[in-house]
Amino acid sequence: ISLFTGDSVTLRCEVDQGGLYTNYSEPVTLTIYVKTAHCCHCTERPKAKVSIKPDQHVFKGETVTLRCNIDGEAATSWMYSWYKDSSVSVFSELQEHTFRFVTESDAGKYSCYGAERGGSRTSSISDANTLTVSDFPKPKLTVRPQSSLFTGDSVTLRCEVDQSQDGWEFLWSKNSNTESTEAATKTINSVKVSDGGEYRCRAQRGGYFTDYSEPVTVTIYERPKPTVTIKPDRHAFGDTVTLRCDIYGEGFTSWRYNWYKDGLVSVFSELQEHTFSPVTESDAGKYSCYGTERGGSRYSHRSDAVTLRVSGVSPLVSLIISPSRTQHFTSVSLSLSCKDQRNSDGWRVRRYTVSGQVEDCSSSPWRSQIGSTCTISYTSTADTGVYWCQSESGENYHPVNISVHSGVILESPVHPVTGGDSLTLHCLYPYSTPPNLRADFYKDGSLIQNQTTEMIISTVSKSHEGFYYCKHPERGETPKSWISVRVSQISVLHTLSSVLAVCPYLLVTVVLIFKCYRMRGKIAD
Repeated sequence: ISLFTGDSVTLRCEVDQGGLYTNYSEPVTLTIYVKTAHCCHCTERPKAKVSIKPDQHVFKGETVTLRCNIDGEAATSWMYSWYKDSSVSVFSELQEHTFRFVTESDAGKYSCYGAERGGSRTSSISDANTLTVSDFPKPKLTVRPQSSLFTGDSVTLRCEVDQSQDGWEFLWSKNSNTESTEAATKTINSVKVSDGGEYRCRAQRGGYFTDYSEPVTVTIYERPKPTVTIKPDRHAFGDTVTLRCDIYGEGFTSWRYNWYKDGLVSVFSELQEHTFSPVTESDAGKYSCYGTERGGSRYSHRSDAVTLRVSGVSPLVSLIISPSRTQHFTSVSLSLSCKDQRNSDGWRVRRYTVSGQVEDCSSSPWRSQIGSTCTISYTSTADTGVYWCQSESGENYHPVNISVHSGVILESPVHPVTGGDSLTLHCLYPYSTPPNLRADFYKDGSLIQNQTTEMIISTVSKSHEGFYYCKHPERGETPKSWISVRVSQISVLHTLSSVLAVCPYLLVTVVLIFKCYRMRGKIAD
């Protein structure tokens, strides 16, 4: 007897008395759950399994095939019984059942089992497998990392069909041109400008095509190259020097700037501009920059390097003021630091008050000294005075006159201006936005510019030294600030070279005048 584990058998008995047989007894059915160990012809009862092709999740109009698989060593030929949603009604006795042009009514949970042809054995019923039928899908086209790119970038486009990617072929089109059949993901490495355009995709499974996705426009721009500028053009120690990284071109918005000095990454700034005030010999070097997009993945080329040269003799210690001006508002913070070219410690900021007292920075609850930096957290007019750096041994360096006011102030440089550089002055008021006022500017009591938001001297000379102030018709007049001009070594050399270049022409001119004079004398005789 060939049985499955779990089958039952019926037993009857008869009595044999020397060849004489009694009639059979009444049958008694004993249900014995046969185990493999009790029977040499027993095998494990197979369990049916339902598979769905092309996928459990399909769309209206597709062709779907259900298949009942029964695996087992003793299996020969089976009759199949199908159930839907646990219904006892059998809708098919075939191993496979196909829905052509499947509809939403065909969705449900399907299970099956098998009965042996010409025998009594049956399989276990399968677990239910769910068929889901949805409306016609519309693929979704996504772009990573973004749709706006620079030449040389990589881009990945992905075409997705809701809930399932199994069994689909994807067709891509660009600018409505001929479709190409590819995978769900399309990657373009090192894009060119010609790779830009309008992309769409759709999916195919069997003879079924989805709708097109919404178009996605990929835009490719030439990767920009920044330019570094240094202002002013000539610079001596103590000047205020500004580096600026400009990135021009199409297709970008906000940048984070990365700076290099002498080919090495410098973390001194992520801003477009970096100001050295005052500039020192240690700041000299070759500077370059590049930009990375804020909130994006794009980046620019690296700029050509621009050399910052610093001339002049460096004082041992400089008093650095932030904000970098001599006049300041009340109720703001102010920082004063002693910068030592020898990198030695022990410097402190001291001041000479209006009343003639000498004080340390920490003499007020609003002032504190940490290391060589004095911080005034809340300025008042009482903070007006002369500030300087003093060493532990009592050496004094770099006195600066600082004044604090509640009204309009003149924004002017702390340190002497180098001859040949430009000079810009502003009239500031703390309660206006922006703080720049349209005002009249004066030098030594004479009006030099009127009703302007800034006064610019493009090329400073020694004649521009003097007391400057500005006046607003409603806000009043600022205190006077002395602006001194220093003739740098560069300016002196430039002047000498100019004189030397002109001297031969002066000599020739003098000789010609002398000859003409003598010729006139001879004619008169």
